[in-house]
Amino acid sequence: MKILNLYAGIGGNRKLWGDEHEVTAVESEQYIADVYKTLYPNDTVVVGDAHQYLLDHYKEFDFIWSSPPCPTHSRMSTVSVARGRRKYPDMSLYQEIIWLQHFFKGDWVVENVTPYYTPLIPPTAVVERHYVWSNKKIDDKTFKRGYDGPINHQTVDTLSSVYGIKLPEGTKNQRKLLRNAVLPEMGAYVFKEVFSE
Repeated sequence: MKILNLYAGIGGNRKLWGDEHEVTAVESEQYIADVYKTLYPNDTVVVGDAHQYLLDHYKEFDFIWSSPPCPTHSRMSTVSVARGRRKYPDMSLYQEIIWLQHFFKGDWVVENVTPYYTPLIPPTAVVERHYVWSNKKIDDKTFKRGYDGPINHQTVDTLSSVYGIKLPEGTKNQRKLLRNAVLPEMGAYVFKEVFSE
């Protein structure tokens, strides 16, 4: 199966998918793409604009997973606004859901955090602390994360242990990269749900 993993980050969602598929990951930041390539050396890694890559290449894949940036949708946005840092929600999230609903013939998933507002398009499921939109039925699910309290307060060692991801020595922003990763068990659960029919 040919899989497109958009906004791949360090590949938390992809960690438990196995290696029998042909995965293309798109990440905009070179240093993050380098970490992904170290963790998943058999995947094709593209450094570029995932939003545009979807438009240009969607027909080449059997399954698409998209995790558009979440900071402007997160409940933490209300804190940023209160501190004077104002940003509109990034609407590429909904653009991609609508595009995939109408034009992609394969299976797809779009994942994002539970937002501070009522979503413009109701999600297919709530999995862990994320909304998931898909063309397949996915049941709601929560996971035991292996730590107490908010993810923002966890150490690199705790997050590495929970995610089962050891970042290469010298990787910058390790805590942020791990905090932004999708829990591997969540990625595996959603992947299995999509292909369980």
